[in-house]
Amino acid sequence: MSRAAPILTVLLAIVVIWYLAAIGMNAQWAQDQAARAGTELSTQALIADTMTQDRPVLPTPHQVAVGLWDGLAGQAITSKRSLVWHGWVTLAATLAGFGIGSAAGILLAIGIVHDRAMDQSVMPWAVASQTVPILAIAPMVIVVFASAGVTGLLPKAIISAWLSFFPVLVGMVKGLRTPDAMQLDLMRSWSASRAQIFWRLRLPSAMPYLFASLKVAIAASLVGAIVGELPAGATSGLGARLLSGSYYGQTIQIWSALFTAAALAAILVAAVALVERITLRRMGLAR
Repeated sequence: MSRAAPILTVLLAIVVIWYLAAIGMNAQWAQDQAARAGTELSTQALIADTMTQDRPVLPTPHQVAVGLWDGLAGQAITSKRSLVWHGWVTLAATLAGFGIGSAAGILLAIGIVHDRAMDQSVMPWAVASQTVPILAIAPMVIVVFASAGVTGLLPKAIISAWLSFFPVLVGMVKGLRTPDAMQLDLMRSWSASRAQIFWRLRLPSAMPYLFASLKVAIAASLVGAIVGELPAGATSGLGARLLSGSYYGQTIQIWSALFTAAALAAILVAAVALVERITLRRMGLAR
């Protein structure tokens, strides 16, 4: 209980601040409606109104909770009103992009570490690629693929991979370069080939760095998948849910989708952490 107390205290503070912010931000609408009706709201009635509006500027925590419950458990999972269904669509693009981005990052990192020309040519372009806002890239990717007749999962996966490959690339390069000169000279004194040095020294040394970067990459992949759903006019996915909510002023729907995305990201990062513990333990790199 003593360990949970600080967490619960912070959570309670966030909820209190959230309620106060909702009252302040939603009060103007309630006052305007009362003025149009020629009535005057008491403080108690004003507070009650700010917490029950259908389209509040800032939904209260209990409104978001109700929206989450309705979206996750109150609908059939095959329904287009179900957050489970929309989450599954986004998850598919996230995992596809994560796989593409991780593979690209690992392969590029291996090439950069073993080839000086790649180090001097590819790495600067990889860094430069991350300076372009993903919101500027996403519409171009969607349009190019659509002109080629490719829609659906692949364009979103490419956008997702764009965000996820860079953390993997940087982490893997750092990990592969972890062995010092003494360790490398020792391997060469045993007549180890470059492949043997890679598999028996560089790769094991890089695994902690790789998994740390994979945790960042999986969360970035989710962001990329959601962003990829925004400019496409998509009708499925958490990004589409956010977009439709913004079109029609359904702020509760927006916040419910946001919390669903956050929970999905937490689950994905936890899954990578679980694989990390199992892998490093079997490799003898962790207890």
